[in-house]
Amino acid sequence: MTSIREFIRKQFAPAQPIPVGIYHYQSPPDADFPLKAHLRVEPGGRGVLIVNASTVLHLNQTAAEYAWHMIQQTPEDKVAAQIAKRYRVSKAQAAQDYADFRQRIRTLLQTPNLDPVTYLGFEREDPYSGEIAAPYRLDCAITYRLPAGAAPEVAPQERVTRELSTDEWKSILSRAWEVGIPHIVFTGGEPTLRADLIALIAHAEELGQVTGLLSDGLHLHDSNYRQTILQTGLDHLMLVLQPENPASWKALEAVLSEDLFTAVHLTITADNAENIITFVDRLASLGVTSLSLSSYGPALDSVMEAARQRAAEHLMDLVWDLPVPYSDRNPVTLELEETAKEEDTAPPSEGAGRAWLYVEPDGDILREQGRTTVLGNALDDDWREIWKKARGR
Repeated sequence: MTSIREFIRKQFAPAQPIPVGIYHYQSPPDADFPLKAHLRVEPGGRGVLIVNASTVLHLNQTAAEYAWHMIQQTPEDKVAAQIAKRYRVSKAQAAQDYADFRQRIRTLLQTPNLDPVTYLGFEREDPYSGEIAAPYRLDCAITYRLPAGAAPEVAPQERVTRELSTDEWKSILSRAWEVGIPHIVFTGGEPTLRADLIALIAHAEELGQVTGLLSDGLHLHDSNYRQTILQTGLDHLMLVLQPENPASWKALEAVLSEDLFTAVHLTITADNAENIITFVDRLASLGVTSLSLSSYGPALDSVMEAARQRAAEHLMDLVWDLPVPYSDRNPVTLELEETAKEEDTAPPSEGAGRAWLYVEPDGDILREQGRTTVLGNALDDDWREIWKKARGR
């Protein structure tokens, strides 16, 4: 006979998360809204959903369960019954929440030029907290070569003696997908200097990964190259603007005319500091909605703060977590660190080594660009051991 204590324990025990793993779904060819979905369920129940290999959705436990049922094609009445029982809500409320979730997914499928990393409007936890099975993103520096005239300190060329071949990079992308890494950013150096960049994007797209490019964009001014890279399936771009170079502005204008989510990065230097506000205004006039800022050092922090405020006036979103030059000095991180000092709280969690890892042109893995500790090699070493080292285990 069940004791009163056991009965109460069962009634108030927290809902257990759905099984950890990777789940896939592809709608039939005649579907009104073609959907290709990959769901990665984390320990603890949170999830990462990749929609049509173009958008990464970070989900809390409830949203991850809805995504799991959507992929499993569970009948709606059974979803409502199971969610109602697990979370002690009414079946009507559970059914409405599931319908809302499906509608949000449908809206994403119909929305052009979408931010590649989205939180779907659900209340969420810090995406860098807790245990995750693998990083959410892999930043692949496929070359440290730079265009003529570029500042050599932008890429640490002395660290690398060779570049991986096309097949070796494809092998790394495949291994990354197998362990559940949904998002690839191709960077450098200048990645468009590699003739196989398009082939690598195509391979990642075939696997189902979301692909991004971090580039000076000058090669993208060529219409044929730009159309080829877009048709291959590139999902987003961060253009590292050279504001003193008219060709850089022309390349940006050409890219902004396309259906591609594009953010712009500005590096604040002593030479361009007095013009930064003018540059931000010009970017806003061109329709740029996402901006990344970094500076050479603390002496320029006040200029960066002024630029941040101007960007806010233009309703620009700040992008801060991509491997751009001097990315450790960005307004988001500095503001969080300052707030932590004022409130005497712990410093903000970092994504480097937790949410993303960085691969050098020879395959060595670092926590992020600019770090010196090598965690292992993406071709030769066990990913599980690399991940343990990245997490400090």
